[in-house]
Amino acid sequence: MAIAKVIVDLSLDRVFDYEIPAELTERLRPGLRVRVPFGKSTRDGYVLRIAETSDYAQGHLKSLLGICESRAGVPEHLIALGRWMAEYYCCTQEQAIRTLLPAAVRNGKVKRKTRKIYRIADVGAAQKFVSENSGKIRASARVAIVKRLLSSASAPQEELAREIPEFSPSGLKTLVKNGVLETVTEFVRRDVFGDSKVAPSVPLEPSPDQAAALATISKMLHGRSSSHVLLLHGVTNSGKTEVYLQAIGEALELGRSAIVLVPEISLTPQTVRRFRARFGDRLSVLHSRLTDGERFDEWTRIREGEVQIAVGARSALFAPFSNLGLIIVDEEHESSYKQSEAPRYSARDVAVMRGKLEDAVVILGSATPSAESAYNARTGKFLLARMASQVENKLAPHIRIVDQRLDGEMQPGKSSFFSSELVEAVFDRLRRGEQSILFLNRRGYARVMICEACGFEAHCPDCSVPYTYSRQRETLSCHLCGGVIPAYVECPQCRSPKIRYAGLGTEKIELVAQSVFRGARIARMDSDTMRGADDYESVLEQFRRGELDILIGTQMIAKGLHFPNVTLVGIINADLGLAMPDFRAPERTFQLITQVAGRAGRGDIRGEVYLQTRNPDNETIRYAAALDFDGFSAFDLEFREALAYPPFTHLIAVHFRGEDEAQVAEYAAQFTDELRKYAHPEVNFSGPLPSPIERIKGKFRYMLLIRGIKLKLIRQALRVLTLHRTPPRGVEVYADVDAQSLL
Repeated sequence: MAIAKVIVDLSLDRVFDYEIPAELTERLRPGLRVRVPFGKSTRDGYVLRIAETSDYAQGHLKSLLGICESRAGVPEHLIALGRWMAEYYCCTQEQAIRTLLPAAVRNGKVKRKTRKIYRIADVGAAQKFVSENSGKIRASARVAIVKRLLSSASAPQEELAREIPEFSPSGLKTLVKNGVLETVTEFVRRDVFGDSKVAPSVPLEPSPDQAAALATISKMLHGRSSSHVLLLHGVTNSGKTEVYLQAIGEALELGRSAIVLVPEISLTPQTVRRFRARFGDRLSVLHSRLTDGERFDEWTRIREGEVQIAVGARSALFAPFSNLGLIIVDEEHESSYKQSEAPRYSARDVAVMRGKLEDAVVILGSATPSAESAYNARTGKFLLARMASQVENKLAPHIRIVDQRLDGEMQPGKSSFFSSELVEAVFDRLRRGEQSILFLNRRGYARVMICEACGFEAHCPDCSVPYTYSRQRETLSCHLCGGVIPAYVECPQCRSPKIRYAGLGTEKIELVAQSVFRGARIARMDSDTMRGADDYESVLEQFRRGELDILIGTQMIAKGLHFPNVTLVGIINADLGLAMPDFRAPERTFQLITQVAGRAGRGDIRGEVYLQTRNPDNETIRYAAALDFDGFSAFDLEFREALAYPPFTHLIAVHFRGEDEAQVAEYAAQFTDELRKYAHPEVNFSGPLPSPIERIKGKFRYMLLIRGIKLKLIRQALRVLTLHRTPPRGVEVYADVDAQSLL
């Protein structure tokens, strides 16, 4: 008898064997959701595979109770991907499988939307009714309804009521009762695009760089290359999106489907606009702003083959295409591709694995590739296509380093938020009717509240970080736990009124800009102002129409935005991220500067960038100002190789947290001692030590870093120790494989 290997909807990380009843043998397949007896209850689960034998004696196995016909299963071709994710990212098999299905699909609470429509049941009877009742006042409403439906196939009641002045619901029911009309139920798609329209676009003549990249991609799509992964390294405004569009066009011609990933929801609307212009209704979107109903419908359209392209954020990677031919990961270096909750997967790396499993081409696109992707291209694991020139041979923006130390000395007593050079440059753009972007990667008004009398600093009581002050709301907030309290008017420690707010955030930049650039139309974009689902697109649309002169914001305005009238970018505190205790800090700083600089000069006028810093001789700042990716990459990789950091090793961070610090420290040490038994000499253990941010939400945090090559045995041991070993009460432990943040 055949055996079904089933995981139940509990995070047990265990597969259970069930006999398959004869009546289900022909219908059962991997991925289906089934009902099974479990202990004294029944549970839902997913069939991972079907086997001929079991490790348990026959006669002791329970039988499947049935298939959950009304609940979507996991597409069979994604089962192997889920199994790999569970093993590689040290999560339970159930967590990995759940990730493959949107919650709106998985929980069974959302159904396809339907509506009742009316149509002619018998054409002869309908025509006879019209001829016999035309001119009769009492039958006028029914005659009008029948005429309307004779002229066009069908319509819902609300449409008939809207079009026919004398419409009568009772007359409609009478026509159905008499057999003249009939009702049918049809599915209605929840349209994620609404009434928005886009003008169709056609493929553009490729530049030499674009043509070379497309030739490489074509060979890959036809199976004539040594790798299924291509790193598309194109400078900002080099036309990577047009390469994506034409590559997708070729994949569609081959009868294959495509997935396009963008790093965050803020990039999705404009990306979708360009892809809709090229591919129309063959496009679906999947992202977190969709309602459950919209997400359910989009997923269903993909599964049923109604669309061939899915565009979206991280979760769109699991779109249920059965003939996937192309996966595009735009801005592949972005840290937002790494999920922060279990399973802690990297969408970029899982895309590479899905491409391998389904024989699909994977394109990783970036102007500033991650160290890992650049290294893989350098060593030949990935193919490489370089696009070194901007479209239409535009000149790269001219970047000026402004030493704020000197600026402050020349203007004693004045605010050094804006250098004199930057102020003059903004005024110049205002006079010329051009637009400017001012960038600071820190929100809020001030970073910390300090008492000048006693030295008190306002810190979150539950986290090891100072509060951030918001002048607009007069609050102190913690960006880690979300705690908010009213701002102090006097020091809570010594009652002195001599409190001040130190540091700088985008809210303060906005207020200073309004004072300096009087009359300018200014807007701010950060997570404090972009609260609603449409706030982001609304402000960008104002900027696009020229209704704003200056846009101030954090990293959400640094990437992917195309505004031809922006000729100036001012980067405030360009070295802000370099102080982070993370080996990736230089890389992220270089990427951010390069990306935000690329917003300037995308039209006919060459852009200028003012890079304000108090550390002008720093190598990262110098390479970024020169837009020298190769120089920075060589510098950064040399540093990483010397310290055995990725991409020369793999990195796993094991986190321990709990409210009792001594207990957390003790268990972390015990855990590490147990794990060391599975390490070979080339594996390096650092810690466990307190994390850089020692406390979040009232819990102390310790971290163990593991670096090395060939960590498969370590990962297997971690799965056992984190998933199947119970820590002391009050202590949590989890592993983050290929960790992107060490804070």
